[in-house]
Amino acid sequence: MTRTAPAPATPGASRAPGRALTVLVVSQVLGGAGTAAGITVGALLAQDLFDSTSLSGLPVALFTIGAALGAAALGRVCQHRGRRVGLALGNGVAAAGSAGVVAGAAAHQPALLLAALFVYGAGTATGLLARYAGAELAPPARRGRAAGTVLVAMTLGAVAGPNLVGPTGQLAHAWGIPRLAGPFLLATAAYTAAALVLLVWLRPLPAPPEPAAEDPGAGPASGAGPREPVRGTSGVVTGATVMVVAQLVMISVMTMTPVHLTGHGHGTQTAGLVIALHVGAMLLPSPLSGLLADRVGGGPVAAVSGGVLLGGGLLAGLAPPASVVLSACALVLLGIGWNLALIGGTTLLTHAAPAETRATVQGLADVGMSVAGATGGMVSGLVVTGSGYPTLAVAAGALALAVIPAVALRGSPR
Repeated sequence: MTRTAPAPATPGASRAPGRALTVLVVSQVLGGAGTAAGITVGALLAQDLFDSTSLSGLPVALFTIGAALGAAALGRVCQHRGRRVGLALGNGVAAAGSAGVVAGAAAHQPALLLAALFVYGAGTATGLLARYAGAELAPPARRGRAAGTVLVAMTLGAVAGPNLVGPTGQLAHAWGIPRLAGPFLLATAAYTAAALVLLVWLRPLPAPPEPAAEDPGAGPASGAGPREPVRGTSGVVTGATVMVVAQLVMISVMTMTPVHLTGHGHGTQTAGLVIALHVGAMLLPSPLSGLLADRVGGGPVAAVSGGVLLGGGLLAGLAPPASVVLSACALVLLGIGWNLALIGGTTLLTHAAPAETRATVQGLADVGMSVAGATGGMVSGLVVTGSGYPTLAVAAGALALAVIPAVALRGSPR
């Protein structure tokens, strides 16, 4: 039987995914700066405008709700209009929300400020959604590394953003705007630049070829990577479950750790350092986690995350309150476990979701993560009030073990 030889790939086509990944990385650096700058002073800005600490938690609540709804809406836009349009729109929405926050603060209009914070939160959902775009640009054997590269790019912006709070506050004051609105000036500029970068330089690319469905009885081809389900509901459900559980566990412990530390005599500077180490552990290992997912598969990486999260929860709960070092180690373990779950779950979901509904499904998975984060933040305070921080940390770690049977029970490859 005569077989037609495949057409040789052109050099431009082979470089196109690399160029697109570079564009995504640049947009993520800009978006990370906008997100971190805004979150840094959101609660303080609300407290200053309302002249009350009781309402200072509203920005976080509105940010979380907006991010959940934004993930669903932007996922659908990406599905029907393409990643370029969806991601650029998300950054544009975040820029508009940031500008609205500045306007609300300058005019001393609390209603405008709160509405703008909601819009800002909806746009920031783009940051996590971009990891799916990175995964789709790469061939199946490199999807984990591509998603990790896009995620770690956020870290660069997230580190730079808070360090510019002082200069942007001075700029805002010079313009007759409250100092605390200064970081949202930065967010407006950063998100606008990110949207323009995506619109101008991110071009639609042909989807990389999916691996062909295999005979269940056949062994893996020589030199092939780990076998993952190519299509199927079980892979989608498993990937989403892993990410949602990890988000719930991580947020619940992270939220109450500063309260736990300051309640036992440690200063806010110490609590801030512990959280900074935690955030670094959440994002910096992304390339290594992606490489691991490409080598052994998203399922094993997701399963390992359960054990790492358990270790972090147990250490946080059993560490003496006087030991900042052990508390920091616990939060670093929680960050690494969350990262493994996110990369492993992303890889599973991207492999399993059909192309015709993939972006929508990915957006809904991130909605689940946002809801889990909001739930963890609210429930954690109740648990600590009723039973104490050690109970919360140990219970959260034990809950993380649920990802292991979720991975073990997923359907076998087609």
